[in-house]
Amino acid sequence: MKYLTLMRPSHWSKNLFVFAALVFGRKLLGPTEEVAVAAASAVGAFLCFSLAASAMYILNDILDSEADRLHPEKQNRPVAAGLIPVGSAIVFSFVCMLAALGGSLMLAKSFAVIIAAYIVLMTLYSFFFKKIMILDCIVIAVGFCFRAVAGAVVIGVFISPWLIICTFALCLFLAFSKRRSEIQQLGDEGKNFRITLDGYSPELLSHMLDVTSGLAVVCFLLYTMDDRTLQVFKTNNLVYTTPFVLYGVFRFSALIQKGSYTSPVGLIIHDRPFQINFVLWVAACIGIVYADRLFGTFGNIWAY
Repeated sequence: MKYLTLMRPSHWSKNLFVFAALVFGRKLLGPTEEVAVAAASAVGAFLCFSLAASAMYILNDILDSEADRLHPEKQNRPVAAGLIPVGSAIVFSFVCMLAALGGSLMLAKSFAVIIAAYIVLMTLYSFFFKKIMILDCIVIAVGFCFRAVAGAVVIGVFISPWLIICTFALCLFLAFSKRRSEIQQLGDEGKNFRITLDGYSPELLSHMLDVTSGLAVVCFLLYTMDDRTLQVFKTNNLVYTTPFVLYGVFRFSALIQKGSYTSPVGLIIHDRPFQINFVLWVAACIGIVYADRLFGTFGNIWAY
């Protein structure tokens, strides 16, 4: 059980980004065999990324064990609490890493390259980038973009550049949200836990949250109105899911800045209104993207 805790399975929710291509690549409906292969590939990509991410989490726990002992919650992590020896954690990290690389090779060589690039990037993050203000959050956001691209690569569909940019902006928003919640929780002691917190301030992070959330929403709108989106989905009606997007972003920002949750993952897992809104948005997207297959072609009946 302690090794499962070491892998941080609650954080695997971050890897749901790999399923975006399955939805927006129109692979959820079609010939049974094709749908089964695409779904199985997406699930395989999710598992591989979960293993790769866990390997990096373990590496971080090893490097941050001393600082984690100063944190009211992270002091209970297996390495920081002394439940798992550092040597055993290192071995387990390599096992997760090799399993991720081996599994990705079985799915697609290009996917294995993405997994390898992610591991290299996050290793550099653990040793260097997390100590550099702003760059620490940018690297985290790039890691999420790898997830979105991997989901498209593994099922063989095109992914819009607007979706990649939207993913980057949204995940940069999430990263700054985490820094904001850490400052809210730790106060002046935050710099003892994370070096970069000494450079951030609540006011600066609030500004960064405003900018990145706005950028994410604008990029989503540009994606919904893009010519290629119209060609692929035969409709631009995805733009009408914007209220769900705005509600999710605004609620997330409000709860994080209020200090209601200590991390974005905690909010996503436990906040019921946010979860309901997300499910409704996904359902609306699926209904619009697959409208011609589910209900027959009705085109832009709202737009024209």
